[in-house]
Amino acid sequence: DASIPLTEILPGFNPSKPVVFCGLFPVDSSEYQKLKDGLAKLKLNDSSFSFEPESSSALGLGFRCGFLGLLHLEIVTERLEREFDINLLTTTPGVVYKVHLNNGKIVDLQNPSSLPDPTLIKMIEEPWIKATIISPDKYLGSIMKLCQGKRGIQKNLNYSGNRAVLNYEIPLNEVVFDFNDRLKSMTSGYASFDYEILEHREGDLVKLSILVNGETVDALAIMIHKDFAQKTGREVCEKLKTLIPRHNFMIPIQAAIGGKIIARETIKAVSYTHLTLPTSDLV
Repeated sequence: DASIPLTEILPGFNPSKPVVFCGLFPVDSSEYQKLKDGLAKLKLNDSSFSFEPESSSALGLGFRCGFLGLLHLEIVTERLEREFDINLLTTTPGVVYKVHLNNGKIVDLQNPSSLPDPTLIKMIEEPWIKATIISPDKYLGSIMKLCQGKRGIQKNLNYSGNRAVLNYEIPLNEVVFDFNDRLKSMTSGYASFDYEILEHREGDLVKLSILVNGETVDALAIMIHKDFAQKTGREVCEKLKTLIPRHNFMIPIQAAIGGKIIARETIKAVSYTHLTLPTSDLV
């Protein structure tokens, strides 16, 4: 009541904390101010959304944005493109890691490019989720294979008629990229997926850096489990090879962990064929 103001905050209310982070950059650098104004307007009616300025050597000026989940990310980016007519570039979604340093400090890592020197790190913890998947039982085998491939730990399996209810504990980092799309694809859209945050657990994580022509592209850096680093690095290099146009010089594309190159592709230089005119044309 406005006439009887409270002196203390009501118990049980906590500020929402972003779970998924993503970089948003305008395709046209002249739309930076328009993007900034659009984010500020969205922030007015969505207190769970957060953003701060970010600069990338490859993508220019943009913003590092925090979201409550993947659906929240999709809604905000879609609103920016539709309501404010902004063409956006989005970096790979990431999560918040807790980096334990040798001096006892704990640093929250939102952007992989800000990872401290590996010699200073004691361990890295990643967030885990409790996932609940409901699906027709005929797709059960494919779903279990997908979850196991994402480092999931099965906790429970129940049946309700011809429907199966699975409970898995999965690292959130494995879910934010393509998990939901693959789940919908293999179940013809019949599966439903929900999750809640559990805790942070120690993981064997490394920073995968991408180098184009010897220069590190900070926007493409990702935190990944050591077992999946080489496969992912090879896939990123192959994809970039098809996207980057050929130039007059050779362009190497490399994936690296620290100073060790684990994958490489090469974009060959454009070759020109010299035309020779017939002798009669020269007369």
